[in-house]
Amino acid sequence: MTPGRAGEPARPPAAFHHPTGTPASSPATPEDAMSSTTVITNIASLVTNDPSLGDGSPLGLIQDAAVVIEGDRVAWTGEAGKAPATDHRVDAGGRAVIPGFVDSHSHLVFAGDRTQEFNARMSGRSYSAGGIRTTVAATRAASDEELERNLTRYLREALRQGTTTFETKSGYGLTVHDEARALRIAASHTDEVTYLGAHIVSPDYADDPAGYVALVTGEMLDACAPYARWVDVFCEKGAFDGDQARAILTAGKARGLHPRVHANQLSYGPGVQLAVELDAASADHCTHLTDADVDALASGDTVATLLPGAEFSTRAEWPNARRLIDAGVTVALSTDCNPGSSFTSSVPFCIALAVRDMRMTPDEAVWSATAGGARALRRDDVGRIAPGAYADLTLLDAPSHVHLAYRPGVPLVTGVWRRGVREI
Repeated sequence: MTPGRAGEPARPPAAFHHPTGTPASSPATPEDAMSSTTVITNIASLVTNDPSLGDGSPLGLIQDAAVVIEGDRVAWTGEAGKAPATDHRVDAGGRAVIPGFVDSHSHLVFAGDRTQEFNARMSGRSYSAGGIRTTVAATRAASDEELERNLTRYLREALRQGTTTFETKSGYGLTVHDEARALRIAASHTDEVTYLGAHIVSPDYADDPAGYVALVTGEMLDACAPYARWVDVFCEKGAFDGDQARAILTAGKARGLHPRVHANQLSYGPGVQLAVELDAASADHCTHLTDADVDALASGDTVATLLPGAEFSTRAEWPNARRLIDAGVTVALSTDCNPGSSFTSSVPFCIALAVRDMRMTPDEAVWSATAGGARALRRDDVGRIAPGAYADLTLLDAPSHVHLAYRPGVPLVTGVWRRGVREI
């Protein structure tokens, strides 16, 4: 089953489901999974993200562990020798199991790529928000079928690398028709859909930004709200200022969409403070922060979502994750997968970057890419392996989660269960 929003019942499966062969010892179909139990045993190290279940650390580690799946949920976790009897058995072979990654920030409904831009940037040209217009033109020209094929391609990539929950945005159409169709396509694959008509001012309104804000908060919002859960805005020089961002987010809230904010990526600005003020679920990027910004994040419920793929791909300054974590801010890690500034669907790659260049510990990075991402989506049914949570698990070809940073670039994901069904 596909999860509902926190506190809501589960819904029928969405299209982020692509079986690639299921062992005989596991349920073969979603229908089988809903009526059977499976134990995954001989787990060297199990990350539960529930301190009460394991060693008391934030990761809630259990050594020599087992997990019991019943239907689409986790039914039991603990030491392998104490596991109850089940219908099916999977031997993890002394490998590590972690929660499926929760990628809480991506831009996957688009056409074309920006290879030439990337090549030029790596040759010395700095990144600016204007490059988005290239993708806007390609996306507008693409058919629904082309956009759908592109989206599913990147979802398959992400699944193979352990991602079981993802958020994705519009933002490459910037017309009423194109934004609505992007969200309609996205909504057939995930419940975590974000309206980002306010990515940049549409080229059609280059001389009338106020008119574009009126469109984003009016007719475009009316067309897009039925498909979305979230509203987002790129609050940045070259995109939308604080007053414009406030108007857009407030209008979205009035239509039942909860705020998220692209905040403080390219420069210092009002984005983080606005996110906390409006109780946004996340402030994303958070590269340029004042002490007041950090204090605001630490005192509120807004998650700081860090996107190291963007810094890698633009040679920009790294966010100071250490500063945020030490201040008590909740941090998430996400890919920001998009064709311009972070063309990666790999959460393991982002974990390695966060450990190497953002001074996070391996434990912190794995927690932020799982439980942290869940918090950035205000979900408690994903991002952890505990009774009652969805059975979203990733099996690593390694004895410990630390290998995700210790062996960067190595394809360590060797098994993925999503909603109790083995997909990889």
